[in-house]
Amino acid sequence: MQRGYARYVLAVMVGINFLNYLDRYILPAVATKVQAEFHLTDSQVGLLGSAFLLVYAVSTIPFGLWADRGVRKTVVAVGVTIWSFATLFTGLARNYLQLFSARAVMGIGEASYYPAGTALLGDYFKKEGRGRAMSIWAAGTAVGIAVGFAGGGIVASRFGWRVAFYMTAVPGLIFGLLAFRLREPLRGAAEAQGPRTQAAAVITWRTMVRLLRIPTLRATIAAETALFFVLGGAAFWLPTYLSRRFGLGTGAAGTLAGGVLVIGLLAGSLLGGTIADRLTRVRRSASNLQVGIAGFLAGAVFVALALLMPSLVLFIPMFLLGGASLYLYNGPYTAVKQNVVLPTVRATAVTVALLIEHLLGDSYAPWAIGKVSDALHDLRLALLILLPPLLLLAALLAATGLRHEEPDGQAMETRWAEALTTP
Repeated sequence: MQRGYARYVLAVMVGINFLNYLDRYILPAVATKVQAEFHLTDSQVGLLGSAFLLVYAVSTIPFGLWADRGVRKTVVAVGVTIWSFATLFTGLARNYLQLFSARAVMGIGEASYYPAGTALLGDYFKKEGRGRAMSIWAAGTAVGIAVGFAGGGIVASRFGWRVAFYMTAVPGLIFGLLAFRLREPLRGAAEAQGPRTQAAAVITWRTMVRLLRIPTLRATIAAETALFFVLGGAAFWLPTYLSRRFGLGTGAAGTLAGGVLVIGLLAGSLLGGTIADRLTRVRRSASNLQVGIAGFLAGAVFVALALLMPSLVLFIPMFLLGGASLYLYNGPYTAVKQNVVLPTVRATAVTVALLIEHLLGDSYAPWAIGKVSDALHDLRLALLILLPPLLLLAALLAATGLRHEEPDGQAMETRWAEALTTP
């Protein structure tokens, strides 16, 4: 596969990933305006977020299976088109049921992208550069969150909240066409040994269970589940925390929250992949997992310090360092999922991971933090009690895979190479 075309594919995937997160975070940014227009309670607004996350988690299964059996670029293109129309219909909604339905359908569309997109990129980039490619791809997440938080609020304040959704739907349809026109790489095309094929394994529930028996994959999923609770809870409650703790207005709190989260995400994602790839070239053993573990431990310290800071001036740098530390995992752990499973089941491996991580991680994090905050009458204390300990747990869970990362990767390479001689 030509390097220049691989970079073009990466650019398209980054653009789609940007829109993926942009569309998600517009609603939180304009929630107060939506709530006022439809006269919604807080629980009804929260249910819109839950509708997306729960449908998203469940929908990863059929899309992951389709991605491993079918043409992955088509899966991506169909998914982008679905969520772009859902974004458009969110802006067109005239009652709560229509709004709820649009957000649920959006979850269906966005569920297609991560399994198919990462599997597609996994066959465009070799193992030595896969971590960096995945980190660049993940950078689209950071920019999407920033524009969703800040841009969505600005557009809504000037032109109305519906316009914010209209403006993001059109680029999504364009990128859907670009994705459809991509070349589909052969499965295993970027592997050093083994067949290059358009065929994928026949996926069953037994296959999914077998994937969870891979120690490195199991450790990665467990660690990310704990981490997702922290990331999902922090993203949801940070604007509220800034308003309550430091007296910021809604607009300023949203913009600052988006900026802090995104700068940390962008810095951590890019740095993590670069570090992991360099370590992999020097020594193969557990480089990807080690980068994430270091980030979880440092993040626990910085997040705790940030929550203890008495002023905004001191809070911002501590939280930035915490966010950057946490997102060191992003590229390396995405690469791990590609490195330890056969190319024919990579999308399914990602599907299993997403299902577990969202159902047991971020889908209920905002609600759980809110319940603890209500019980203690203190949001800061709730965040302190839940977030740092869960980051320590994430590090511990990831550490259970340290001695398995290299042998699991070698086992995959051996099995794929053996497929050359298998009729």
